[in-house]
Amino acid sequence: MTLDLIAFDGDDTLWHNERSYREGRERFRRLLAGVGVVLSAEEIEARVNQTELANIQVYGYGVSSFVLSLIETAISLTDGRVTGSDLRSIVELAKQMLTEEIELFPAVREVLTTLTASYPLMLITKGDLLHQTSKLDRSGLRDCFRFVEVVSHKTPEVYSAILSRHGIDPNRFLMIGNALRSDVLPVVDAGGWAVHIPAALTWSHEHADVPPHAHGRYFEVAALDRLPDVIEALART
Repeated sequence: MTLDLIAFDGDDTLWHNERSYREGRERFRRLLAGVGVVLSAEEIEARVNQTELANIQVYGYGVSSFVLSLIETAISLTDGRVTGSDLRSIVELAKQMLTEEIELFPAVREVLTTLTASYPLMLITKGDLLHQTSKLDRSGLRDCFRFVEVVSHKTPEVYSAILSRHGIDPNRFLMIGNALRSDVLPVVDAGGWAVHIPAALTWSHEHADVPPHAHGRYFEVAALDRLPDVIEALART
């Protein structure tokens, strides 16, 4: 089988991302403790996730959505006692997250450079347009991608629309990412192939059970440097 397009997720597939959110939640936990609301890291994650998931349809994904949800959670947990100074600290957290240095996973540049010699590559990343394009530019990887798609959600319909727009047969499309919910299962449902590369840190919302029909349409590898082996195996089918 010949692949006509290979696409990659960005966050926690090519570069580290979730650890910034973990650090942000910990800073938020300490801020709340300073105003008398003492919760464990697990309790903070549960409360923030509850607010963030409720807000996704309004704010979408990304740092801006995360920080607005932190502010809402702070107001709720403190019964409105959170101060302007506390809110300023949360805003400063957002600015730091939006401008922090991009750290690539091992072998990313080497693998992408190798693949560009044989395949057109696309980045399909989810979140705020300005932030995602900024991260791509700061990663030094923009020259590896012929196409870039920044989307608000990753659903079978979104993937189908992207493939239709680029004239790609889903059966000749491969998506690589760390999130079963966003990068693997919707691609399989759209008729494509996928490779799952689990990350050490992945947002709990992105975990998902794999339905029986998805088996045989996706592969799992421990690290990106194993990807060429999967592509070679697909080419022989």
